[in-house]
Amino acid sequence: MALSAAEVSTPGAHRYARRWARAVGQRAYVPMSSDQVERLLAAHAVRLAEALAADEFSAEPAREVGRALVEANLTEPETLGWSVKAVAEHLVGDVIPGLDLPDLAARIADVQAALAESFAWALRDRTFAQQERISRSAWEARNEAEQALRDSEARFRAVFSGAAIGIGIADLSGQVVDVNQSFADMLGYSRDEMREINVSVLFHAEDGPDMWGLYEELIEGKRDRVRLEKRYFRKDGSELWTDLAVSLIRHDDGRPRFTVAMVQDITERYALQQRLRFQALHDPLTGLPNRTLFFERLETVMQDPEHNRRVGVCFLDLDGFKAINDTLGHDVGDKLLIVVARRLAEAVAGAGHLVARMGGDEFVILVADVDEDGTAVEVAETSLRAVAEPVYIGAHQLSVSASVGIVDRFVSDGGATDLMKAADTTLYWAKAEGGRGRWARYDPERAAREATSTALVAALPAALRRGEFVVEYQPIVSLHDGTLGAVEALVRWQHPTLGLLPPDQFIGLAEETGLIGRLGQWVLERSCIEAGRWHTEFPRARMMVSVNLSARQASAPDIVDQVAEALRVSGLPADLLQLELTESAVMATSGEPVRALRRLANTGVRLAIDDFGTGYSNLAYLRQLPIHTLKLAGPFVDGMRAHDPASVVAERIVDALVRLAHALGLSVTAESVESLEQVERLTALGCDSGQGLHFGTPAAPAAITALLRSAEMPAG
Repeated sequence: MALSAAEVSTPGAHRYARRWARAVGQRAYVPMSSDQVERLLAAHAVRLAEALAADEFSAEPAREVGRALVEANLTEPETLGWSVKAVAEHLVGDVIPGLDLPDLAARIADVQAALAESFAWALRDRTFAQQERISRSAWEARNEAEQALRDSEARFRAVFSGAAIGIGIADLSGQVVDVNQSFADMLGYSRDEMREINVSVLFHAEDGPDMWGLYEELIEGKRDRVRLEKRYFRKDGSELWTDLAVSLIRHDDGRPRFTVAMVQDITERYALQQRLRFQALHDPLTGLPNRTLFFERLETVMQDPEHNRRVGVCFLDLDGFKAINDTLGHDVGDKLLIVVARRLAEAVAGAGHLVARMGGDEFVILVADVDEDGTAVEVAETSLRAVAEPVYIGAHQLSVSASVGIVDRFVSDGGATDLMKAADTTLYWAKAEGGRGRWARYDPERAAREATSTALVAALPAALRRGEFVVEYQPIVSLHDGTLGAVEALVRWQHPTLGLLPPDQFIGLAEETGLIGRLGQWVLERSCIEAGRWHTEFPRARMMVSVNLSARQASAPDIVDQVAEALRVSGLPADLLQLELTESAVMATSGEPVRALRRLANTGVRLAIDDFGTGYSNLAYLRQLPIHTLKLAGPFVDGMRAHDPASVVAERIVDALVRLAHALGLSVTAESVESLEQVERLTALGCDSGQGLHFGTPAAPAAITALLRSAEMPAG
């Protein structure tokens, strides 16, 4: 940088820096040693002097010095005041003595303004507390300028008038005392017009409800500062969004004196934020609120302190949407989603319900206030009707339907996550019940049962490994002489927390998961081992064990080998093992399964049809199967009750079934026998054996052993 005839005095620069450092140290805590501060300020003094003395003047070095002061944490407003003042009073005399330029005064004013402006801008990027000090410093500078010399007025005006951010001063009544040009330009008024405005005029009904209250607390001295985003309306009626920081300036005794506002135009940033927020909270395809906005609203409703408030959710899923996507393409699918979204919004959003797209072809409706028990159902039915109208997309006419899961409950009954989980479960129920255009309502008892079933499914494999299953045996008694001729093996699950579970609570789950094969094989092996022991200890009893065989087991390629291995390991004669299959399983067999049954029968194992009469049997086909026994279904026997007109019909049915079985050379066992009267009537009809509570409940192997032992003891 070229200098004028006057040269920078290095000793003078250090003398100026020491004076500057002392002034800084007296006014604020300095996070450096005195030597470090002096070296730093000496370099800044040289830069300011070089700027004043340069042939081609530029105030940019002064701006850099202002920013550097803030970066060095020399941020007290008093530091700025002394620094600006010292530029005029000491810089030339100490650092560049003899400098004489015709525009020196103007250069000093520009350096002061640049230093102050850059310092203020840098400081504004720091904490809000620092911004308050800048505001107070600006006011003090202005107050001093009104009472001091002309150069002091110039310094203040450089800060106040030349600042790019808006600055406004108001008294405690709210009357605007002064504003800088930036603030006036922001609102589209002249400075004179602004001085005639009261702050209250700048508040509007659209402002937040607490904004005026914050201002009142400020002028009453209850607060020292307020910072917020505020919307102003320009003189032409257009909107202006600002970052507004208002500080209270007090008298020396602490009484409120006036307020200073610093205002920055953030209209473009605010508009961008609003666009980004809309994009973040709305589905780009349909324009509906997305799952994020839905959960925000739902959480707000669920946190309502009124615990007796009811909220409803309708979870909607289009039926067959995947087929439309796959056959007509995603473009048609997207257009269909847009149409459905518009219809749902028109149908229910007008009533104050929020419609959102959760993703894919799933939509959800928030019924924020359920006034009565059927409100959510009405919303669901309205939605289904809206969706069901034909949709025309190009050359395609689409027939659309949906399924809806409905949940409505008190907000105190659980959180938003639980509510949506219940809605998802209920939607699955609606889908599973078959048909299209259906809705289902949440049933907590059903959900609890399904939750238990799910837990049992998850626990089944480990239960098998840990040996949690046990087998109990229910007596099958001859109706001719009352002897114990057989027992039916019935598996139980000794669950560690739920206790002893009967088979109807887990056999179906084992079949669904494919574990029935392993479980059934274990029951077969266990039953054969127990029966083998009984046969060894009580050979004359010739007691048979009857084991249930699932349809999947019967169809297994190695079922014959499984049975043969169980008999070999246990030593049980084949004719003392009976395998029970349900009527539907037997009648559905063909091909290899039938051959497997015949191979089993050829080994001497007996085969029985369980629950006979509950399905449809092809009697001609039944004759071709190697069946030995029919077990009459419990409802037939249960119907044989005294003083019941229907018992006559039930008895005739049992009589016909017994005659039919005997005609085919089959024995008959009656299930669910609970009374002596039933025993007598079944015996009169020629039924061979009976099983039920009258003869004994399922019992542990030791109890069966005791029965066999008592049967062998001589009478008397």
